[in-house]
Amino acid sequence: MSKLRIIFAGTPVFAAVALEALIKAQHDIALVMTQPDRPAGRGMKTVASAVKQVAQHHGLPLLQPETLKNAELQAQLQALKADVMIVAAYGLLLPEAVLNIPLYGCLNIHASLLPRWRGAAPIQRAIMAGDPETGITIMQMDAGLDTGAILLRHALAIAPDDTMQSLHDKLSVLGAQSVVEALTRLQHQELVATRQDEAQASYAAKIKKNEAEINWQQSAEQLERLVRAFDPNIGAYTFFHQKMVKIWRAEVVMSEISGNPGEIVAVDREGITVACGSGGLRIKMMQKAGGRKLPMNDFLAGNPVQPGECFSTLSHLVSVHD
Repeated sequence: MSKLRIIFAGTPVFAAVALEALIKAQHDIALVMTQPDRPAGRGMKTVASAVKQVAQHHGLPLLQPETLKNAELQAQLQALKADVMIVAAYGLLLPEAVLNIPLYGCLNIHASLLPRWRGAAPIQRAIMAGDPETGITIMQMDAGLDTGAILLRHALAIAPDDTMQSLHDKLSVLGAQSVVEALTRLQHQELVATRQDEAQASYAAKIKKNEAEINWQQSAEQLERLVRAFDPNIGAYTFFHQKMVKIWRAEVVMSEISGNPGEIVAVDREGITVACGSGGLRIKMMQKAGGRKLPMNDFLAGNPVQPGECFSTLSHLVSVHD
């Protein structure tokens, strides 16, 4: 069977894993598009995207446009006579003129079971909501935000200890496998488009940094999920002795807890147990500003913590200083 001629558009690691799979499947990658190089990391050095690195490693044609609304660029894409465009976490809006260029249109690799969690942050939102499963949807793109017809879906259970990073890595692999399968089905004319049920739709809004702040009025279950959802990006944070600390690992305490939300009720080798709006959260790994992530034994060795002390929120600190 002849291989499909593909334009690939993507930027981060999630997309790069899919591009590698398409190359391995020996499809004809006519062009790779990725976002322009941008500053990243503590040093804010300009770095190439993960997709750009894969494209350069394999010697693939590469473009990094600031926008796809340019008529000259659209004519360039048209001239490639691609069968399909594969889009994965690209980060740029595809105008309708671009969606209509490839023979079979544009297929998106989305990291949720659409129509649940349309939008920018489906992995974090699924963890925060306590969803038992997520997955990959291969979608026929249209002019809406993740509203196109579903072509293929594969579910993935969310493990009790999954962080944003671990779930991202699993979904990256599943996404790569799913898009290769979808293209095989496309060649055999076996893909069936199913309209999304709008009544079941939910929106995964882009993550804001202040969402990672711990509100101790919430339940221990909610806060444990919050910790996992912001690992490794941002890190769930709170304030202790008026200084920010980040919590990287925590577990729900099953025994009964008495204390005001944010109050430390126990300190031992198992960690620091904190009262929440309901239940208790045992902190297992913490980090001071400018310090390293430390298991609680190591953290406590240099940072004495006593029962009765309290974690606080930024709003509480501001009100105290006012």
